[in-house]
Amino acid sequence: MAALAGSPTPWAYMFIRLLFKFVLKIFYGTIVVENVDNIPPRGVPCIVCANHSNSLTDALLLVTSIPSRKRNLLRLTAKSTQFGRKTFTSWLIESAGTVPIKRRKDFGDQQVDNSNAMQFLVEAVELGDAVCLFPEGMSRYHPTIAPLKTGVARMVSDVLSRNRHNPDFEIDVLTCSITYMHREHFRSDVLVTFHPPMKFTPKNNPELLTPIDYNEIRSLTAKMHQQISSGTLDAPSWRLIRNAKLAARMYAPLGTSMSLGDYIRVVRTFLEAFKLAEAPRADASSDGEAPPPEQVAREDMKIVQLGRDLKEYQDQLARWGIKDDRIRRPLSRPVILYRVLLRAAWALVLLALSLPGLLLWLPVFATTVIAVHQFKRTGPVWDTYDEIAQYKLTYGFLSGLCIWLFTTLVTLPFAPLTAVLVPAVMWLSLRWMEDAIAAFRALASLTRLLLIGKPALAQMRSRREDLHRRVMELAVSTLGLPGEPERYFAESGGREKGRVQGRWASKAKYFSVRRRRKRDWNETLRLYDQVDYPGD
Repeated sequence: MAALAGSPTPWAYMFIRLLFKFVLKIFYGTIVVENVDNIPPRGVPCIVCANHSNSLTDALLLVTSIPSRKRNLLRLTAKSTQFGRKTFTSWLIESAGTVPIKRRKDFGDQQVDNSNAMQFLVEAVELGDAVCLFPEGMSRYHPTIAPLKTGVARMVSDVLSRNRHNPDFEIDVLTCSITYMHREHFRSDVLVTFHPPMKFTPKNNPELLTPIDYNEIRSLTAKMHQQISSGTLDAPSWRLIRNAKLAARMYAPLGTSMSLGDYIRVVRTFLEAFKLAEAPRADASSDGEAPPPEQVAREDMKIVQLGRDLKEYQDQLARWGIKDDRIRRPLSRPVILYRVLLRAAWALVLLALSLPGLLLWLPVFATTVIAVHQFKRTGPVWDTYDEIAQYKLTYGFLSGLCIWLFTTLVTLPFAPLTAVLVPAVMWLSLRWMEDAIAAFRALASLTRLLLIGKPALAQMRSRREDLHRRVMELAVSTLGLPGEPERYFAESGGREKGRVQGRWASKAKYFSVRRRRKRDWNETLRLYDQVDYPGD
């Protein structure tokens, strides 16, 4: 097949890619992109599909995660209601060549016609473009991936059928899994995983040529769903994700010494076990190879009970305001007092260092807080929380830009120096503020340990030992995870963004200008540890 050039890159698209690469790196602490080699090279017709839980932020992440050397353009789609507004967001969307898609829910559940948009996308794919589609059909703040629409599979069928005269014409479907640790929170972490592309040609896939059996469309859609869900956390409730994260931390208490990808995969392994144990099963007789139903039921009940006990344990930790690590590694009262004084002093030093820059950040924080507060009142959690990150990114960027312009204008004789100095001061103050808040968080946790008392902590420690034994039994005997996780996962994988390897790296990265050395992938810019979710 002759190489295709693809559409030229609009200047607005290049601007958006550079701009939001910068903005996303500020908003999210660490963005880890896995398997970039799986992205089909420039000119190969490609449809990029991902789970959709964070509105416009998902598209921006994909745009910035796909290197320009791989694809010069990712043709985006967005709900039609984002177009035609006199807003910065609308201007960006339209200028980047984004294609509007009408959603039935936005038109009072009336019939909508997207035939022109789909025709445009088909022709773009035939030119060698990469088209981005979210097969869930809409963004939503849910713990589970919605059933996928069949539009991508039907587009593959249409493109192959239009090019049936060229048996070697190839179209790739590249699935991607996006996992946010806490999608709407400032300085949280994100994992973007690209899966091996599914390749289709008229010669190798005649079953997808028209006239087509609709079961083939369903089958392809099911394969896409399986690939996407295999790389992220997909659960019927936030409770199960919360339990799986706690089980993973108990099993491998490595924090950021473990790569983010490995951590997500271990959490997902526990999550699948909890899901399967709670899922209703049809009675089946033993065939001599599978365990009898009674044994399966007993194993399921053990896992279900473990999940309940993990929830009760995490609930108690949340009430006390401490992490599991404080129970796992007990400290004597003199050591706690010494650390309280040390953390208090260090937090005050860092806060003093960051204070001048915080004055520049204050209008940014105030603007985003007010904007998000007003937006939350427009609807329920499940219909609004998926757009919070988008609001924070947009309002944070615009207010930050205003601060930069204002400081540059009021220092006009020294404008060239101010133009560089102000962003540098703001970034350094953000770094020091992160460390100051982490120190305050540790200070609060250590103080609570003193207030809880020895008997209650001893009882909690005994409870944890029992839970740890049962978690290890499930992990090693049932799920087939490594028996020595702390050594295995500390050594597996390579150098990864945000990962800390070895004691020297742990100390040196504390003073890194690029990003803060986190102890836990669940950390956000909060005075408390983030373990809960807004609601089911």
